Amino acid sequence: MASEILGNLKAEVANDVTVMGSATALINGFAARQQAAIAAAIANGATAEELAPVQSEVDALKASAADLAKAVTANTPAAPSA
Repeated sequence: MASEILGNLKAEVANDVTVMGSATALINGFAARQQAAIAAAIANGATAEELAPVQSEVDALKASAADLAKAVTANTPAAPSA
């Protein structure tokens, strides 16, 4: 399953035509992979408390993607009017 997730992530990043879109897809893909690993660990007997540090990293990655999108939007000049 991990190789399928990684393959899908590579395809999504490659198919995105913008730098911001590619970076956001990559960051969100990392977060999704970690979230899948957390779910698998819990399914195998780990507790949410044991995985709290990893979950914090997932949350931080998601916040990074949102921050990236905000920064790019804020720093992209408006299209010239015709």
